[in-house]
Amino acid sequence: MVNLLIATALASAAPQALPPTPENADPAMFMVRDGDTTIYIFGTFHALDGKADWFNDGVRAAFDTSGELVLETLVPEGPVDPAQPQFSNAARQRFGRLAVAPSASFLATTRLAIDAGKSQGMQVGNGADMVLRRAAELAGKDVEGLETLESQLSMFDRMPPASPPARLRPGAPVEDDAVPMQSLSKAMADMQTAWKRGDQQVFVHMLGQLEKSSPDTYRMMFTERNARWADWIAARMQYPGTVFVAVGAGHLAGKDSLLVRLAQLGVESARVD
Repeated sequence: MVNLLIATALASAAPQALPPTPENADPAMFMVRDGDTTIYIFGTFHALDGKADWFNDGVRAAFDTSGELVLETLVPEGPVDPAQPQFSNAARQRFGRLAVAPSASFLATTRLAIDAGKSQGMQVGNGADMVLRRAAELAGKDVEGLETLESQLSMFDRMPPASPPARLRPGAPVEDDAVPMQSLSKAMADMQTAWKRGDQQVFVHMLGQLEKSSPDTYRMMFTERNARWADWIAARMQYPGTVFVAVGAGHLAGKDSLLVRLAQLGVESARVD
């Protein structure tokens, strides 16, 4: 009996297995600054697998020194009620036509992309936007959006419909449906990996494919929005303070990026290591 008690005590005292340490990630972040204003521009990934520690080091320092957080838009958490008074009749109709809930990410507006991300363990709740918003609200920081939810709904409503992959079109063999899903799942995983190491080239390639396949969608999703956001940042530079702006990483890549638009306005940016 004594031996049993000793064995039980030793087992209780034995060190427990520790959870795996999250991998360190270094997403791309940029900064614009003048004498009394600093604006950090952080490229987010809207759905993540939660396996990487990215909210640390320079990103955390920049966030902590900022007085306000600015996201693409303030997407309500949980189901959205289109009957709420702030939405117009047109917006209520758009809610009914959208296949999925509105989101700040083009990739997250397609059911295929959502399912592909989930197959890789990626969730919006782990996304950088949501993590930053929760941290800002917990710290009592002001949180605002570069655009309204209704303006996003209007944009989605005006977009040309996306063509489904060939194997998912009516009449295609059912057994082939998994092929495009596997391809999209791999693409989502590759983009997440690139985001974690701050590699913008994957997003440049993705944007090039989008512009080629749907010029109007590319224009509305990236060219026009980046131009509007650059105007906002340039105007915000006229007032003192430190601001943390977080937009999808794709908006910081390519020839029509937010950073390129800022440079055209005479606002130079620098990458923050």
